[in-house]
Amino acid sequence: MKIVACNSNLPLAEKVAAELGLPLCNATVRRFADMEIFVEIHENVRGEDVFVIQSTCSPTNDNLMELLIMLDALRRGSARRITAVMPYFGYARQDRKSGPRTPISAKLVANILVEAGANRVLTMDLHAMQIQGFFDIPVDNLYAAPLFTRDIRGRMKLDGEPPLPYDAPPMDIPGGPHNLMIVSPDVGGVVRARQLAQRLNVDLAIIDKRRERAGVSEVMNVIGDVRGRYCVLVDDIVDSGGSLCNAAEALMKHGAVAVEAYVTHGVLTGSAVSRIGQSPLGMLTLTDSIKATEAVKDSANIRQISTAALISRAMQAISDESSVSSLFD
Repeated sequence: MKIVACNSNLPLAEKVAAELGLPLCNATVRRFADMEIFVEIHENVRGEDVFVIQSTCSPTNDNLMELLIMLDALRRGSARRITAVMPYFGYARQDRKSGPRTPISAKLVANILVEAGANRVLTMDLHAMQIQGFFDIPVDNLYAAPLFTRDIRGRMKLDGEPPLPYDAPPMDIPGGPHNLMIVSPDVGGVVRARQLAQRLNVDLAIIDKRRERAGVSEVMNVIGDVRGRYCVLVDDIVDSGGSLCNAAEALMKHGAVAVEAYVTHGVLTGSAVSRIGQSPLGMLTLTDSIKATEAVKDSANIRQISTAALISRAMQAISDESSVSSLFD
């Protein structure tokens, strides 16, 4: 197995390589004066099982092109199998025609990845599960729910739970752990939220909202009794932060004692970090699928947990031709 890192999330790639006890492949990804991307691999990859780690986050198009050019370089270098490890899959929100004469960009990206040389894709919490069907190659979609479950249990300091391998703020729930409630910030995320609620054996609530235009949401109603409950919002992507902040405000107005959020991908565009800092959210927990900006690192109520162990185990399973689905538990 060889691991190649592009530039979008080098800290995560280094953690994954450390988990596997392997060095990162000696490769160069740089730009010419006109910003053309140039890739050069400085070691032999012929006949190797190669994993390319690259999240296609902002700048999305630059990071996507880096990945495509790296895939082409590996294919031309006669790698036996090339797996695109994309902790965050950009363009996933364009998974269907939203109106007349609009693209399905997620399908286009899938086609380009295959054409560039990817033999397999490993990703996490796809925005829409049907994107797996856009590929004519195997796609392994990991879930952050096991990481969130372990983190919440560890922060609640439940008897019999092993301590977390990292510092984490305690979760002091008035009335005890049974007073925890998982909340989906919209109807479309109910399946994801229900899975986490079932893992923790707690109740579920749903935010019913109406989106007037892209990036702007209006909370309409809270389905479920959240009075006196410690609410945890669960979602796959936080972009502008508007939906999460509106949901947190609605929950507090309906009597919740505190609100937190667990989100897989922290896109956090524009003034999202500032908006979250001024919101009722006590804490926003993200994974490191997207590299933390300085604003995120400096935020008092945003933290990251690592996906390196989960991704490295999935990569090892793929290389060994063993089960990946066992990691979903």
